[in-house]
Amino acid sequence: MIGKIVSIKNGIIYVNLTINIYNTPNLIGINVVFNDRYVGEINNISNQYAEISLVGEIVNNVFISGNVSMPPFGSVCRLASNEEINIIYGALNGDAVVRVGKSFVYNDYTVNLDIRKFFASHFAILGNTGSGKSYFVSRLFQGIFYDNQKVPVNSNIFLFDAYGEYQQAFSYINQVNSNLNYRVFTTDLKESRYEKLIVPFWLLSVDDICLLLNVDDVRQIPIVEKALKLVGYFCRDDDDVKKQKDDILARCLLDIIFSGNSHSEARNKIITVLSKFSTSNINLEINLTKGGWTRTIRQCINLDETGRFADIEVVVSYLEQFCSSDFELSFPDGMFMYTIQDFYTSLEFALISEGVFSSSRVFDYANMLKIRLNTLINSDYVNYFNCDKYMSLNDFISYLLYSSNGNKYQIINFNINYVDDRFAKVLVKIYSRILFNYVTSLSSRGSVPFHLVLEEAHRYVQYDIDTKIIGYNIFDRIAKEGRKYGILIGVISQRPSEISETVISQCSNFAIFKLFYAPDIKFVESSIPGISQSMLEKIKTFPSGRCLLFGNAFKMPILTTIDMPNPTPYSDNCDINKTWYNG
Repeated sequence: MIGKIVSIKNGIIYVNLTINIYNTPNLIGINVVFNDRYVGEINNISNQYAEISLVGEIVNNVFISGNVSMPPFGSVCRLASNEEINIIYGALNGDAVVRVGKSFVYNDYTVNLDIRKFFASHFAILGNTGSGKSYFVSRLFQGIFYDNQKVPVNSNIFLFDAYGEYQQAFSYINQVNSNLNYRVFTTDLKESRYEKLIVPFWLLSVDDICLLLNVDDVRQIPIVEKALKLVGYFCRDDDDVKKQKDDILARCLLDIIFSGNSHSEARNKIITVLSKFSTSNINLEINLTKGGWTRTIRQCINLDETGRFADIEVVVSYLEQFCSSDFELSFPDGMFMYTIQDFYTSLEFALISEGVFSSSRVFDYANMLKIRLNTLINSDYVNYFNCDKYMSLNDFISYLLYSSNGNKYQIINFNINYVDDRFAKVLVKIYSRILFNYVTSLSSRGSVPFHLVLEEAHRYVQYDIDTKIIGYNIFDRIAKEGRKYGILIGVISQRPSEISETVISQCSNFAIFKLFYAPDIKFVESSIPGISQSMLEKIKTFPSGRCLLFGNAFKMPILTTIDMPNPTPYSDNCDINKTWYNG
């Protein structure tokens, strides 16, 4: 016995000590038991009193975490026995657990993580830079793939590696088990050891292209939609497409003719369109016959001395024969290949048909799309969209998950260290949207689980303009809907206050390393259910490698010293002694 209850205030139990604390090891963080049932944790202690928070109760040798009724005044308080510690923290064994470290409070107690519960929901790993997050991630997956007797051959871990830290950490996976494989896609265009990251442009949706072109005005979206609907007609030459392209072109020219603009403006626009987008049936040099004479379209749209068209009626009559009343533009179905350059051509046509060159109001917001796309095409970033063969969505997913000889990859690392933050964010969102669309299209819900692990998640999982412009943020959508389809997010961040609260609030398991920035502490306190003030105070003073683990994969929060991964990720601090003083 260490004492009896003398006071209960604001949920805190005060125990009058009957032991000499000067002859007792440090009791802060130690578990105690009242009446062989109620479990508490010592938060503070003096030479007379101990402040204790209740954390749960033991009923029929089963620990139940959470708020419980208070023990009565005068209840005896004693230290929890070894048997009770095992009941409280759940000494998990079997093929569904992985060791991640040791208890900081109970040094001989191994901390295991319930794999099924941890990966069945979203999770968050939070902490300041250098606190041990990447070591924990490395150790977690090394434990699952290296140490576990049961091999998760069907797992699909998509790791978005912000700094290329993890390329080394899983490099030995195939040596441990020949059924396990690890793959790296890199944004380093000069790297020869790893494959170049690619995104087939024809798999991009309107929303993806809006992100890629940094659309910031909702009036730009219809132009992107129209360009995407047109792209199939500017990249194919089969007979049906030629007929439809004639239809599109004829309608565009008729719209110009009947637009109400001056004849000189209309003539200039017709010449602009046909100089860029002519067909064998509709071009400036096609001959039109009327009565006893023949003239080209170019000649028919010349202006007379009064400023009017010379013979516009014959042009109108000719164009109308190509218009089909039952033809309607539709989005590509992903069943044919087109390039980013093809989309540029269709975007040019869409801009012209929207009157971008005849209206300064339209020009201000519409032509910016062309400028941004042209900048992308003329940058190194265009290489990530250059694919030399057609792949359907299913083919692309298979390409990510399987080698050319059919070997399955369990961890796919996307090293996005070699592009700027804005483009990295776009790439991560595009990949996440593609993966989300794939799993939601499966007839058997949740049959192919995907885990998206986002290093430096605050760079991507933010309160972005997405919601305002396209109506949603892909990470919020995955956080709210992904669990039932089997697509789950793991966010790793040093700045939790910058992460979408929607995503954090949907996480069920947490590993929290040292945090001391006040907004981050406040955010964690307000966003994570069940975290106590005493836990928050501990988080502020953690040394590197120590964290608080809690959630439904653990019976109760546990202070843990993380095991060292082997090999380690590339995340060590700069060695000042070596770089400054040793030449």
